[in-house]
Amino acid sequence: MTTHSIDFRIYYEDTDAGGIVYHARYLAFAERARTEAIRSLGMPAASLLSDFGLVFVVHDATLNYRVPLKLDDVTTITTRLLEQGAASCRLEQVFTRDGVFCARVDVKLACVRAEDGRPARFPPLWRDLLRGLAEEA
Repeated sequence: MTTHSIDFRIYYEDTDAGGIVYHARYLAFAERARTEAIRSLGMPAASLLSDFGLVFVVHDATLNYRVPLKLDDVTTITTRLLEQGAASCRLEQVFTRDGVFCARVDVKLACVRAEDGRPARFPPLWRDLLRGLAEEA
C-alpha cells in the first residue's frame, strides 16, 4: 500500500490578477489528483458508475493554506487514505512546491447511488482498491 503523488503546473487560468493561485483552484487540483490516484490503482473512477451505478460525492472538505502557489510553479499533490468506512472515506491531499508545504485538503467522500443520491456501501472491489492509498505503516 502506498500514497500517490502527481505534479501539476500552475497556469495563468489558475491564478488571480496578482499571479497567485485562486483559492477555489486548489479544490480542482485536488479533484484531478484524486482521480489520478484511483486510476493509478488500476481502476478509472468512471467504472464505479458504469459497473455499480455508484458515484463519489464530496461530503466535507477543509482547506488549509500555508504558502501560496504562484504562476508557473509546479506543485506536487500527495494523496493518502486516512479513514475508510462502509460508505465513505477520508483522504488527505498535501500540496508542496520543491518540498515546501503549501496547502492541505482534508476531504470526506461519500459513496452514493447515482439514481437517487442515497448512501451505498463500497463494493468490495472498491473498498480494497481504496486501501491501496493508505500510507504504509
